[in-house]
Amino acid sequence: MQIISGTTDFLLQGASAVAIGKFDGMHRGHKALLSEILEAKKRGLQAVVFTFDPPPAVLFSGKAVKGLTTREEKRRLFRQIGIDVLIEFPLTFQTAAISPEDFLRVIVQEQIRAKLVAAGTDLSFGDRGLGDCKLLKARAEAYGYEVKIIDKVLEDGEEISSTRVRQAVEAGKMQEAARLLGAPYAVMGTVVHGRQLGRTLGFPTVNLMPPADKLLPPNGVYRSEVECSSGVFKGLTNVGVKPTVEHGDHPPMSVETYIYDFSEDIYDSFITVRLLTFERPEQKFADVEELKEQLQRDIAAGAR
Repeated sequence: MQIISGTTDFLLQGASAVAIGKFDGMHRGHKALLSEILEAKKRGLQAVVFTFDPPPAVLFSGKAVKGLTTREEKRRLFRQIGIDVLIEFPLTFQTAAISPEDFLRVIVQEQIRAKLVAAGTDLSFGDRGLGDCKLLKARAEAYGYEVKIIDKVLEDGEEISSTRVRQAVEAGKMQEAARLLGAPYAVMGTVVHGRQLGRTLGFPTVNLMPPADKLLPPNGVYRSEVECSSGVFKGLTNVGVKPTVEHGDHPPMSVETYIYDFSEDIYDSFITVRLLTFERPEQKFADVEELKEQLQRDIAAGAR
């Protein structure tokens, strides 16, 4: 997959089918949109994703917003499903001020060479977000592209949105989040060395240190599954700051997982941890021995 990032000066080779959106979380609605451009590959078009970096909400609010998927997670997911080109268009106050007409003429027609444009019903682009599906359709013949507008996907009679997924994750409702996403909520990353306390206690674990812009569910213990190069394994994951052993005003957030029936050394390896169900809140214990006893109970319960 070709990644175009940090520049507005690009020109794709060959005709394209492009999906325009934010794609935070890669939920079922996003997947319906992406399926349109992947289907177009059968017609000889390259599948292109166009997204803004940072997202408009971050630029215009001036506040960092934690994402359901980090930039690296999105890249991996797009690569896995067969996207050919990912455009992370640099969004600044200057580039955001491009007229909707110029967005379609210069970026969509000339630079992306779009023959198919797929978008959701809430599409907005160009200066003050004045470009919309109506304008996209109105210019289709002039700029030589076909338009596919994808209706919202519903779950329990309500539309699936990144906001709805976010609310489920923030509440620790991992099964609801999985229904909306079409897959369990996941944290991806490279295994790092921790304090190795788990190994000392007889429960070796693997540690991820998620970036600050990754949305995590409430601190606590979760049943999970772990995917690494050798397969998929059952896990038990603690999301939080490990208050029994970590001290200071701002202990680091970590995602620490015990993997059942697993003995491989996977330090520095890339893994995916999928959080399946919330089991209990994170606790601070009186001492390490009390922590060990609770871990034994957690692991026994998770094995059932």
